Amino acid sequence: MTAFLGRSAREARLEVERELGRALPDAYTAQLKATIDRVFDESLQPIPYIADALAGLPPRVCVASSGTPTRIRRSLGTAGLLDRFAPHLFSAMQVERGKPAPDLFLFAAAQMNTPPARCLVIEDSVPGVTAARAAGMTVLGFHGGSHCRPATSAALRAAGANATFNDMRALPALIAQSRNRDEITVI
Repeated sequence: MTAFLGRSAREARLEVERELGRALPDAYTAQLKATIDRVFDESLQPIPYIADALAGLPPRVCVASSGTPTRIRRSLGTAGLLDRFAPHLFSAMQVERGKPAPDLFLFAAAQMNTPPARCLVIEDSVPGVTAARAAGMTVLGFHGGSHCRPATSAALRAAGANATFNDMRALPALIAQSRNRDEITVI
């Protein structure tokens, strides 16, 4: 989890193959997808208080994820959040390099017609924080997900998060501290 959280499956597979010195079996990707889909269907739940936090966000929001477009839509749909973000869903599959490169965030900002300096990114992974900072964006590190560990907050700060939080009820206040709150895009 530490090595691949926040990174695309494509990039994770390439790194594993480099380390192994050989290609993974052709069936690997399909098996991994089936396993993740099953686990998501069985256990994916919205982050506590996310609906209230989303209601307090500026109107311009999008998702920029390392997941595939299908996974993004499926995850948001399962969590009951798809309508809040669609059609502004951006995937690492749409850019040459995924996180920790800034490409995905720069692509999302361009699609949202927002200069990077006016974007505020909510991230739960070190590669994501690194990517957002490289894109010239402000980053809030979220460490309240079930996948987060006790050291996640410190790791997100060390990667460059401007602030960290573990409870979605804190998000609107953190965003309210941003200058020109209604003129920013939240990614």
